[in-house]
Amino acid sequence: MRLAILLSLALLASAQAADTPPHVAVSNIRRVFHNGEHNAFTDLCRFHDQVYLTFRSCPDGHMVNPTASVIILRSNDDGATWEQVHRFSVKDRDTRDPHFLIFRNRLLVYTGTWWSGPGTIEPKDYDMNKMLGYAVWSDDGKQWNSPVMLEGTFGHYIWRAASFGDKAFLCGRRKPGFDIAAKGEGEKVQSLMLESDDGLVWKKRAYFAETAGDETAFLFESNGSVLAVGRHGGGKNAQLFRSKPPYTDWERTDLGRSIGGPLIAKWGDRIIVGGRKTTPGKGATTSLCWLIDDALQEFADFPSGGDNSYPGFVALSPTRALVSYYSSHEKNADGKTITAIYMAELSLK
Repeated sequence: MRLAILLSLALLASAQAADTPPHVAVSNIRRVFHNGEHNAFTDLCRFHDQVYLTFRSCPDGHMVNPTASVIILRSNDDGATWEQVHRFSVKDRDTRDPHFLIFRNRLLVYTGTWWSGPGTIEPKDYDMNKMLGYAVWSDDGKQWNSPVMLEGTFGHYIWRAASFGDKAFLCGRRKPGFDIAAKGEGEKVQSLMLESDDGLVWKKRAYFAETAGDETAFLFESNGSVLAVGRHGGGKNAQLFRSKPPYTDWERTDLGRSIGGPLIAKWGDRIIVGGRKTTPGKGATTSLCWLIDDALQEFADFPSGGDNSYPGFVALSPTRALVSYYSSHEKNADGKTITAIYMAELSLK
């Protein structure tokens, strides 16, 4: 009897320990890129044993401008130093929200583009129906192709991509029926899971948010089930989505807070969720959380403020990782606010 009790207590202690997230040390927070332009919307990946960082850069600021371009940097030493390997733009379009996908031994960078014409347009003239996805790719990280239009994405604003098996999947949001009306991001916007065999030609797999669709990140498990974190298009709490093949039925869970520019990634056996949070009295900052039992447990809140968030994450080892983000919490020598790219190192203790 005593042995059974001791065994039960040991099992209970083990279960409690498994549910207790490890301590994460955050170090070496630094600005890694600023060129005097508005730099934003980051992503990270590891390809051929090198780390890649991408983001949007625009001399005319955050809003829709044809002067925007996407920059891709590479690090041979786990993020200590960076070199630019590619920069691209699309004529008469604002390239923004770039994201990586490693698919069929190829490194792709996707960007959702707003049509602007040859000059800057007013927000009242933004039209989701003129959105279009583009991609560049490389087989070695050195030589890059020119931007290619993604078939099947016209009228969709594309976001993060993921893959499972021989298929690639992409978040795309659009107006119901491509409605011809005033600028319509918000409650009416739909979010779709788009599917591709080659990463370039896309078709609808399923709706996962038929209202209030917004930026959504996918994470596939080994059995093909998918976990996703989606921003709420109406400004309410973010949602956790779950589905299994063929991805036609989705479960939804309220995450209890808004998340701007959401990230979901695995670090070992644990799941990380990141993005922008807003705290009364403090404003908007970029943070990372463990996802445990469908709830968020924050472990890092990075120096950030104002226009910020859209983190990228890459695991360097089971105990070391990098996170990128952008922020406008610093000023230059003239006292003017800058919007730059930042990096931090994470280690498990």
